[in-house]
Amino acid sequence: MAEPRPSSREVERARQTVRERSKELGRTNAALATAQARLDELAAEAGRLVEAYNGERVRLRQAEEARAQAQARLVAADAEVERVRQDVALLATDDHGGLGLMKPLVGMILDQGGTDGFLHRAGMLGHLRSERSALLRNMRDAQEVAAILRAQAANAHAAQRAAAERARLAKAAAGEAVARQLRETRALRVRKDRLQRKVDAARTRAELLARKRAAAARGLITGGSAMGDVAANWALTQLGKPYVWAADGPGSYDCSGLTMRAWERAGVRLDHWTGTQWTSGPRVPLDQLRRGDLLFFGHTADPSAIHHVGIYVGRGQMVHAPQTGDVVRVASIWRGDLVGATRPR
Repeated sequence: MAEPRPSSREVERARQTVRERSKELGRTNAALATAQARLDELAAEAGRLVEAYNGERVRLRQAEEARAQAQARLVAADAEVERVRQDVALLATDDHGGLGLMKPLVGMILDQGGTDGFLHRAGMLGHLRSERSALLRNMRDAQEVAAILRAQAANAHAAQRAAAERARLAKAAAGEAVARQLRETRALRVRKDRLQRKVDAARTRAELLARKRAAAARGLITGGSAMGDVAANWALTQLGKPYVWAADGPGSYDCSGLTMRAWERAGVRLDHWTGTQWTSGPRVPLDQLRRGDLLFFGHTADPSAIHHVGIYVGRGQMVHAPQTGDVVRVASIWRGDLVGATRPR
């Protein structure tokens, strides 16, 4: 029984599906390009922030070293303060004991040695007062130096730690932004690939319907087709069905499952394996291919090295079930791993 001739409405509907899916694919491609550009920007910014964070870590380490040096100077300054404080305390003890600075004055009052003795003791009194003033100044200066060093060390360390924390937070935020954008970009890539497969499947179906309609108009598709035509024509009716490993229909196929069922329609039994399908008939030169011939792909012509098979449908095209995640489709036979063809019988 001859296959029904597709109507012009069916052909136009198939072509409209191609146009609609192509538009959706175009929008997704544009969104993907924008997302990729944004991802590149975020990645560059994240890299800058990571390096800024690394710089702050270096400066923090330097600040720690400077703080240790300042701490050593502070210890020395505190020791100087303590030494001066002890001198002042000793001076105060002498004063409160009734001796100290009062001794020259008492001696001066009791002195019977004349004018020379008086002048000597007056000079001594002035010297001791000057010494006490110097001790007090030294203690005050030492305390001020220690306070300055302590404040500088604390401020520098606190400022550097704050800068390092800001850099760390910025780095973390940038990393999160990159991760989010990467997820969005990956999702768009998955969507783009899925839409591309749908567009390809719709385009294949539209081309098939158009070819079948043109062929039917020329009277080329009849019930008396050769076995190869029967196999090829049936394979074309399976377009768009998903590839599933080890499946042989009717809802899904792998490559050798599809070719096995196609030739089963023509009355020829094949194994569900490229190895024996490769030896199912005579070799056919590629310039003498006919519809229904099986095309084999692999690294060598050794049956164990063949990994894919398709069925020739004319004009350098084949129907095949490509791989996981894809669907039965029409594709060019001209691939780098094409190793030959057979004609089952």
